[in-house]
Amino acid sequence: MLDHARPLLRGNDARVRAFLNFAGEEAKHIDLFKRFRADFLSSFGTECEVIGPPEAVAQAILSKHPLAVALVILHIEWMTQRHYLDSVAENHKLDPQFKSLLRHHWMEESQHAKLDTLMVHAISDTCSVQECSNSINGYLEIGGMLDGALTQQVQFDLESLKRATGRAFTPEETDRFLEVQQQALRWTFLGSGMSHRNFLNTVELVSAGARAKLEEIAPVFS
Repeated sequence: MLDHARPLLRGNDARVRAFLNFAGEEAKHIDLFKRFRADFLSSFGTECEVIGPPEAVAQAILSKHPLAVALVILHIEWMTQRHYLDSVAENHKLDPQFKSLLRHHWMEESQHAKLDTLMVHAISDTCSVQECSNSINGYLEIGGMLDGALTQQVQFDLESLKRATGRAFTPEETDRFLEVQQQALRWTFLGSGMSHRNFLNTVELVSAGARAKLEEIAPVFS
């Protein structure tokens, strides 16, 4: 966001303020999740590994074209909206603190989705037709990288479950857990954003035929 806002500093003041506020809120979200993780680690009782480190994931994503990166960010914004509304808002069995975390994250991300849509269009307007097409491919390459990382996360989740419950699982139970958990993570982080109507509407304006391409791929993650 800061990289995108920098060239606008001498231009549209309202747009610059909006993008800088967007970046500031995202920094706040990072701190919010770090605080929640620290509280979780101090109170849950057993270790739960996660993929990373975050800096390596960020470096791999930011190596792509800025338009591909902006599309990934927009994907995540709409994924966040869908996840909260479909899985969290009406679920009264979730831990209250975790639910509060996701609710407050969702509230601000609804505005970010609008701003990031503007950013995607602003970047795409400066790109050639070929650059836009390549950026769709770059977005999909990032998705493939994340899909591979989620496969590792599923293995971590299984080991975390074993530690937390203190029990062993039969081969059948293990296979079932891996199957269900991987599909759940793939849908939550990839399929739900890729197939979101608003995301598809934006993608189609970026590159002709991109919507149909994503609609063909998205069912793999459903």
